[in-house]
Amino acid sequence: MLPQNKTIKRSIIFSLMLILAQITVHAQTTQPTWWFGVSGAANANWYDGTTQTLNDALIVPTAFHKGFGIKPYISVLAEYRPAGIWGIMLNVAYDGRGGKFDGVVAPCNCDATLNTNTSYVAVEPSLRLTIPSSNLYFFVGPRVGFNVTRDFEYTQVKQLNTNSQLSAMKKTVFSGQVGVGYDIPLSSANSTTKVSLSPFASFQPYFGQEPRNIESWNITTVRAGIALKFGKAHKILVAATPPPPPPIAYVAVVPVHEFIFTVRGPINVPVRRQVSETLPLLNKVFFDEGSTAIPNRYVMLTNSQASGFKESQLQQEQTSMPGRSAGQLYVYHNVLNIVGDRMRSNPGTTISLNGASVSGPRDGKVLAESVKQYLVVVFGIDGSRIAVQGSFKPHPPSEKIGGTKDLVLLGAENRRVDIESNSPELLLEVGGGMMRPVQIMATQVDPLDSHVLLGVDSARQLLKSWSVDITASNGSVQHYGPYTRDHESVSGATILGNSPEGDYHVTMTGETNNGRMVKKDGTVHLVRQDDTIIKGLRYSIVFDFDKSASIASYNKFLTVIVAPLITDGSTVIIHGHTDIIGEEEYDQKLSDGRAQQAQKILEAGKNNVKFETLGFGKDAGHAPFENNLPEERFYNRTVVIDIIPAK
Repeated sequence: MLPQNKTIKRSIIFSLMLILAQITVHAQTTQPTWWFGVSGAANANWYDGTTQTLNDALIVPTAFHKGFGIKPYISVLAEYRPAGIWGIMLNVAYDGRGGKFDGVVAPCNCDATLNTNTSYVAVEPSLRLTIPSSNLYFFVGPRVGFNVTRDFEYTQVKQLNTNSQLSAMKKTVFSGQVGVGYDIPLSSANSTTKVSLSPFASFQPYFGQEPRNIESWNITTVRAGIALKFGKAHKILVAATPPPPPPIAYVAVVPVHEFIFTVRGPINVPVRRQVSETLPLLNKVFFDEGSTAIPNRYVMLTNSQASGFKESQLQQEQTSMPGRSAGQLYVYHNVLNIVGDRMRSNPGTTISLNGASVSGPRDGKVLAESVKQYLVVVFGIDGSRIAVQGSFKPHPPSEKIGGTKDLVLLGAENRRVDIESNSPELLLEVGGGMMRPVQIMATQVDPLDSHVLLGVDSARQLLKSWSVDITASNGSVQHYGPYTRDHESVSGATILGNSPEGDYHVTMTGETNNGRMVKKDGTVHLVRQDDTIIKGLRYSIVFDFDKSASIASYNKFLTVIVAPLITDGSTVIIHGHTDIIGEEEYDQKLSDGRAQQAQKILEAGKNNVKFETLGFGKDAGHAPFENNLPEERFYNRTVVIDIIPAK
C-alpha cells in the first residue's frame, strides 16, 4: 500500500499548487516596444584574393593573398519589437576591417609584410526573429559601409618600409550579414526600466565585401560582441501561471538515407564521330628549366618551310583516338608558326612578348628575345612590330597560395613567354586572353555520349566506395569500380564488346561510412552503330591557374558564338576538367560548377535540347590530355562542349 499512498500524497500537493496559482496575482510589466543602446565587438577579418598594386606609386614585386586581423566594432543601436516574434534592428557603427596579410618572399629573397588599417561607418538594418518563449533571437539584413580610413604599411626587410594609403578604394560597399543573439535581463520583473545584456555573433560573407575597384581582394568577417540595451515598460497585473507538467522524454530516431541509383544509357552507341573542332590556342610558350632555347617539342620551321606555311594546313589535321590528345597538341606546338603566318598576312598587327623567369626580369627578357628572333629570322617579321619585356612572374602566375606541394610543376608553368596583342586578327573576344582559335577536323573514337552514365546521390559524402556489376542476358558479368564520386561513366562499346546490341542488368553495391551495405539495381539497353559516322561540333574554353576565374568571363563567347549552333533536337555534352594540381574534392567541385554554369548560359531560350553535364575534376581517365607538360595541364583546365545535331 505504500506506493499507492505516495501517489495520492503527490496528487494532493500538485492540486493545491494549481489552486494557489490560480488565485495569486503578481505585479508584472509589459516588454518595451522600443530599445536603445550601444554595442562593442571584435571583427575577425579573413582576407582572400590578390593584392599587389597598393597605390599608383607602389606595385609590390610579390602579390599578397590570404591574411587575418582582429579589429574593433562599436555601434549605437535601436530595436523595434512589437508583439510577436519579429522585429527590426538598426546599428550605426564604426566598423574596423583591417588586418595583416600572410607574409611573402620578395624576389630579393627577403621577407615582405603588408598591414592594412581600413575602416568604415556602417549602417546595418536587420530583420529580427525571436524564438517563441525564449530570449534567443536571429537577425539578418544588409550592410552599407562608407570608407573612412585606408592606411597601409608595407615592409620589405632591409630595403623598404612604406606607410601610405591604398588607392582605388570603393567609397561605398554593399554586403549583408546573418547572426544570432541572446537577451539576458538585468532588471527585475517589476521594474519599468528594462536593462538587457545581449551577447551576439554574426557572419558576413565575402559577397559584396571587395574593398577596392581593382584586383580581387575580398574580406570575410565573423563578429562576436555584446550589446547593452535599455527600454521603458508599463506595469500590468497577470495571474500566475501554473507550474509546467513534468517533461516527456522522447527517443530521437535517426533516418536512414535512401540512396538513389541512376543508370542512363545512349539510345545508340556511336563508335566514332567526325568533329569540327574550334580549338583554343594558348598564347604561351613554355621553356625548360635552365635553357633559353625554344624547346624542340615546338614545331620549328626553316626559312623555306616558313615561306610556304599556311595556318589552313593545320585545319586538315585528322586524329583518330579517344577524346583529344596528340593531334590537338600538335596544332598548339605550331603556335609560333601560326603567329608568324597571321602577322605576315596582316602587316598592321603588333604583339608584345612578356618573358617570365624566377631568375629575374633579365632572364625573362632573354626568353622573349628567343621567340622574337624566330619570328624575325624565319618569318621575316619586322622587329619593330614585336615588343619584349621580362619579369619575375607571368600575369596571372600559376601559384598555389600557401602550398608546399607541386611547386616543381607550378614553377615549370611560370617559366614562359606570353604572347599578347590588341590586334583583332590575332585575338578573338572569347575571354581568358586566348588567341584566335584554330579550326581543325578530327575523328573522335568512343565519344562521351556513347558512355553509360552511372549516378549515386551523396556517394562522396556518405559512402566509402561503390562498384557496379553489369550482367548480360547470357549471364556474363563485367565488374567496374571501386568509385567514390557521385557520377561515373563506362564506355558503351566496352560493355557491348562484340555484340551488336544487348539488355543488361546493372547492380550497384556500396558501403556506407558506418559500415552498412547498400545495394541498388538498374537496367540499360545498348545498340551499336558500326557504320555511321555522326558529325558534330566541339568548342572548349581554357582557364589560367586561377581558382577564382569564373565561366562568366566567357559569357559573350558562349552566348554569341556557341549557343546559336545548338539546333532543335540537338544533344549537348558538357564536361569540365582540371589538372592534377590541387585537392581532389576542391577540383571536383570546381569542374562541376564550371560545367553547370556553362549549361545555364547555353540552355537559355532553348527547347527540345538534351543536356548531359558532368564534372570529372582531376580524373586522369577522363582528362583530355596528359599532365606531364605545362601546356597539357593548361589544356586540362577546361570545359568542353560537344554539340551533336539531331539526325
